[in-house]
Amino acid sequence: MDEPNPTRVTRLVALASSRDASAAERLYAEVYEQLRGLARSYFRPQPRGHTLQPTALVHEAFVRLFEAGSLPWKDRAHLLATAARAMRQVLVDHARRRGRSKRGGRWVRVTLDESIAPAGPPDPDLLDLEAALGRLAALDPRQERIVEMRFFGGLTVEEVAAAMDLSKSTVEAEWRVARAWLARELERGSAP
Repeated sequence: MDEPNPTRVTRLVALASSRDASAAERLYAEVYEQLRGLARSYFRPQPRGHTLQPTALVHEAFVRLFEAGSLPWKDRAHLLATAARAMRQVLVDHARRRGRSKRGGRWVRVTLDESIAPAGPPDPDLLDLEAALGRLAALDPRQERIVEMRFFGGLTVEEVAAAMDLSKSTVEAEWRVARAWLARELERGSAP
């Protein structure tokens, strides 16, 4: 499937926000492959047979979006930012239900970004990442939201800037600082 047309997606977002069920279905179809591709990237380092699959992650995120009354969305970037939060919640809830412990057990591993992943050590555990993001939110909620949109939503710097009504240079600077802070936190482990 081709990359979704941002203008068409924004029109569908407006229609879906007015609770037009057929527009919501078309919107889902329009962004489905993009979200599924992002979800596949979360599971790439996972062992075969993981109990949550990319398709299920995308479906569960969309169910949460529509059940939570997250409507109305402003545009495509806002929809993807909201979907990022929903996907993050689904992944974390799943990890918690599976009884993942910080050390040992079958970890859910995620890769933040090649530029912050230390050479050699494994990717951070999802629950460690969630704990670190919680600490970042307490220090700087805007940086936490930028990480969430970039990592969990796959949004570009430009899309994050539009969704948060910030300049591109501000998002780039905040993204760099947040990645460095998270890298240090994840290197230390999940202890505050």
